[in-house]
Amino acid sequence: MSTSIIVKVTAQGHLEIPAELLAKLQPFAEYEVSLNEDEIVFKKIREPITLKDLRQRVDELGPDPDPNQPTLEEISQIVKEVRQELWAEK
Repeated sequence: MSTSIIVKVTAQGHLEIPAELLAKLQPFAEYEVSLNEDEIVFKKIREPITLKDLRQRVDELGPDPDPNQPTLEEISQIVKEVRQELWAEK
C-alpha cells in the first residue's frame, strides 16, 4: 500500500514533516536516501536497537581486553580526590 503525504521545504531549507508521517518514523532509525530528478525516496535500512539488544551485544563482547583499565574502585577514588581538590580551592 502506498500513501502520498505532502512535505514542504522552508525558506531555510528545513523539511516541514506532517505529524502523521512523524508518527511512523522511529527515533534513531536509519534511512537510505535515493534521489533522481523527480523523486527522493527514504528507505528504512535497519530497526533501532533496543536496550535488550545493546546489553546482549555488550555481553557478547566480553570484558575490555585492556589490562591497564582502572577498576571501579580506582575510578571512585580518583573522583573523590578530584572533588576534594576542587572543594579545597573554593
